[in-house]
Amino acid sequence: PYRDGAFLSRFGFVIGLVAAPFLVLAVTGEPVRQTVSSDVPLMLAAGLIVGFGSVWGNGCTSGHGVCGLSRLSKRSFVATAIFMGVAVVAVFVTRHVI
Repeated sequence: PYRDGAFLSRFGFVIGLVAAPFLVLAVTGEPVRQTVSSDVPLMLAAGLIVGFGSVWGNGCTSGHGVCGLSRLSKRSFVATAIFMGVAVVAVFVTRHVI
């Protein structure tokens, strides 16, 4: 069922997911920290917005950013540029304006 090295690339991806936090710890000496908001209405709104964006953008940020870019998809290049641009603006506004 796995042709053209698909198994190896998928296996490498999973190994990278597992190894990345340990590599960050080894390089920086700090563990990876992740927090989740306890604001339920905010989380519901965020989920709806992400779902709408995934449908409207014909895929999610990970799909375009990981799979689409690796396939050299023009649509994924444009989508990823838009996702990243909006993320930069959102972080700037959140940290410096609000």
